[in-house]
Amino acid sequence: MKLAILLTCYNRKQQTLSCLKRIYSALEKVSYLDFEFYLVDDGSTDGTFDAVSSTFSDVNIIKSSGCLYWNRGMRLAWENASGDKDFDFYVWLNDDVELHNDSFEILFNDYKELKNKKSILCGLCESKDHRITYGGYLLESRQRIISNGKTQECDYFNGNFVLIPRSVFLEVGMLDKIFHHSKGDFDYGLRAKKYGIKSYVTSCIVGCCERHDFLPIWCNTKCNFFKRFSFFYTPLGPEPFQNFIFEKRHFGLFLAIFHIFTIHLRLLFPWLWKLLGKDIKYLK
Repeated sequence: MKLAILLTCYNRKQQTLSCLKRIYSALEKVSYLDFEFYLVDDGSTDGTFDAVSSTFSDVNIIKSSGCLYWNRGMRLAWENASGDKDFDFYVWLNDDVELHNDSFEILFNDYKELKNKKSILCGLCESKDHRITYGGYLLESRQRIISNGKTQECDYFNGNFVLIPRSVFLEVGMLDKIFHHSKGDFDYGLRAKKYGIKSYVTSCIVGCCERHDFLPIWCNTKCNFFKRFSFFYTPLGPEPFQNFIFEKRHFGLFLAIFHIFTIHLRLLFPWLWKLLGKDIKYLK
């Protein structure tokens, strides 16, 4: 089976090198896979390109100008992979995930157990204190699914470590380029769901990845309005119009309009959220 491993990176040289080293080690346990790497270097200035080229010469590196961020960077890697060969599987992987040595073994063993092979499988990640940090979610509760020793169905998922079979790719396509940084992974899972394609989480933990929960500048009461506004429409901000497209597509026009209003309201009056106790964490 042919596998394309897709990554995008920016100025995390040592982390990217460590991630690649872990992947090679984990892939030794699945000798039946023929794999290739497609890594987008989104304008790194810390020598990532040269370091990866010299250490892992078989990695296909695609250089970009630094304007892609996560979603568009992963899409570019996917475009290169799909235009190169007809792979049986595509794997999304973030370079901040510390994969366990049996991660790919778990991923493909779980996939083999799925009744419908036209399904997506998301790897569960945990923090160093063993809390589930990234994985799959249920629409009704919006809560992350906890590992229970067997695969479990989810409605949407984080893109940290995800297996996409070719059959799913041919029906759903790639990550939507309308999204700059975030929302692309959630959107992909929900789009697949509309096609009747099911998504699952792995039976157990496959790696360690700390959550990036933080209160961003655009809604931080410690920052003045001008500083908050300067970050508001950037790819690392709330991306209100991309968020509108996402919510209109999956949850309807009314909710999309309501949230574009509340996002701007939070920019103007972030202390309201602090008063309500909702500014402790900001989740993707």
